[in-house]
Amino acid sequence: MKLLESTAPERPILIAGATASGKSALAMEIATRFGGRIINADALQVYEGWRILTARPAAQDEARVAHCLYGHVDFEATYSVGAWLRDLAPLLHNGPRPIIVGGTGLYFRALTEGLAEIPAVPADTRAEADHISHAALLRDLEVHDPVICTRIDTQNRARVQRAWEVWRATGRPLSDWQAETPAPLLPLDQVVAIKLIAAPEWLNSRITERFHMMMAQGALEEARAALPRWPNAGGAAKAIGAPELMAHLRGEMSLDAAIEAAITASRQYAKRQRTWLRAQRHGWTELHIPV
Repeated sequence: MKLLESTAPERPILIAGATASGKSALAMEIATRFGGRIINADALQVYEGWRILTARPAAQDEARVAHCLYGHVDFEATYSVGAWLRDLAPLLHNGPRPIIVGGTGLYFRALTEGLAEIPAVPADTRAEADHISHAALLRDLEVHDPVICTRIDTQNRARVQRAWEVWRATGRPLSDWQAETPAPLLPLDQVVAIKLIAAPEWLNSRITERFHMMMAQGALEEARAALPRWPNAGGAAKAIGAPELMAHLRGEMSLDAAIEAAITASRQYAKRQRTWLRAQRHGWTELHIPV
């Protein structure tokens, strides 16, 4: 907290960390002590219907400190990083100091580095890509967008397919679109950026404990309430643990198996988040936990 004692009271604060690392608790502590409004930067906590399963802030915390962009997107809708930036922009300069907290690296990157205005990819183009092998997508990219191949993890199917879809849909390489990226809303030199670094063993234990706590708090009942809407779920279908609980409710696996699978998925998600956090070497202050 010494870092913030000498920081201008209006300077925005970013808090990034893996799932279950204590981001929300830190944001509450900062807001209570130094003032501010907590703003969500987690791509799963934006969806209504998933308060427990996505570990959204408790209602009593929301009553104590203003929270924004939590649970504001329909369960059946999809929500992009561009939509998040548009929702976020008016909150940056009107009202208390923004304390932006979450685990979605893409949100923070777009916020601090800018986001290219790329046209939406048509559904038929995405469907076409879904039926092409990873290797074939990559071969096309190496010919039509060799620059992007040096920027992305070419072993990551989602990243490769996204670049292929943009090229296929627009006729322009993704790297060209990225070259036209506008100025960021909040460059890193204008904020206090904190990244939480947790030991994997400690974090894995926390993830297990937290999922069992979620179950005790009613995560299964929350999933049961959402079951009729599940076939039409948009981005909400990506909530960690949701597919497993839904599979149990449909009679496809035991509850114990669903819980174990959900915990495994959460740990894998945290591993990807830690990889992103390690790559953020400049402009971020590390806070090692537990302290």
